[in-house]
Amino acid sequence: MDFHLQIVKTNHMARESLKARERKRERLVAKFAAKRTLLKKAGDYLALDKLPKNASPVRLHNRCKLTGRPKGYMRKFGISRVTFREMANDGKIPGITKASW
Repeated sequence: MDFHLQIVKTNHMARESLKARERKRERLVAKFAAKRTLLKKAGDYLALDKLPKNASPVRLHNRCKLTGRPKGYMRKFGISRVTFREMANDGKIPGITKASW
């Protein structure tokens, strides 16, 4: 058997702990969003500094909704480029066709 001709499909899934950590950050950002805006308008940076660090929206990272992959994220679809390509080739994304000319 020719091993160099064998196609191996890799798993692009992120660890569950990383995906859970990101969901926790999203909840914290939503919880403190109103309080952050009020403190920023008031200019109370000492009170703002006392909020949890993960309550800042800057600390959020876009991840693929299906696999959790942090890199190659496509905002328009909410998935990574790898997942996008697999789904597009399988015809699972309406209106997307492979380019040919």
